[in-house]
Amino acid sequence: MMPAFSSSSTASRTASSPLRRYFTSLTVRQWWGAGLLLLLLAFAWLVPWLSDADPARQQLTRILQAPSLAEPFGTDHLGRSMLARLASAIQLSLGMALLSVATAAIPGVLLGVMAGWRGGWCDRVLGGIADACLALPGLLLVLLLVAIAPGNFWALYVGISLVLWIEYFRVVRARTQALVSSPQIEASRLLGFGPVMLFRRHLWPELAPQVFTLAAFGAASAILAMAALGFVSVGLRPPTAELGLMMIELLPYYHEAPWAMAQPIIVLFVVVLSLNLLAGKDPR
Repeated sequence: MMPAFSSSSTASRTASSPLRRYFTSLTVRQWWGAGLLLLLLAFAWLVPWLSDADPARQQLTRILQAPSLAEPFGTDHLGRSMLARLASAIQLSLGMALLSVATAAIPGVLLGVMAGWRGGWCDRVLGGIADACLALPGLLLVLLLVAIAPGNFWALYVGISLVLWIEYFRVVRARTQALVSSPQIEASRLLGFGPVMLFRRHLWPELAPQVFTLAAFGAASAILAMAALGFVSVGLRPPTAELGLMMIELLPYYHEAPWAMAQPIIVLFVVVLSLNLLAGKDPR
């Protein structure tokens, strides 16, 4: 006969690993998204390791060269390696997305749990702050910060993070309000468990799948926002390799080198597609 504590121990381990539960419940569509994302990551980090091409090095004798063995993706209007620039742009886009999502998710989840758990004035104050942020269009907020520090990576990052945290807050607050009155949490309270234990044991396993889904959608939104700002020339500045900036730089040469113009568009499409496939269903 097994010890009495074995089943509860197993349940605790299962509940305390929401990340494992999330990955074991992935659909075929989500696995396709994860596979595409891994291929992009491999491309972005292996190209600098296998090649010594500098994404900012200009070679005016090699302007708009077609793809070849020496340059598999050709060169741009300044003779820069498209292979190196695309790898650098993917690194920048995914790095910005990861940083923005992490910065938005942590306060969004914590404040959402606080508002949903405490209720009362705490919920009203935090909800009012979120509503005030929603009153200002997200893109306008990003543009205001970028206008203060044009071409600055940190202004762009802060603006995108300030827009993204509201989604986490609203979803987590609504879900927490539904969970705090559940029999499991009431029983754990009666047994004397503290807030940290209740969060780990009951709240986080229920919130984690929704948070991970929001993170994938948020990463896609951050990458699109950065590309859109680069395309209208109010984001990062040359010679930075960024997908939106590469599009606007190569746009005048789409007749002479359509393959060069198409490459950042295709990469942006695949990056956003992989994240949207990975996200699966919208938790809202």
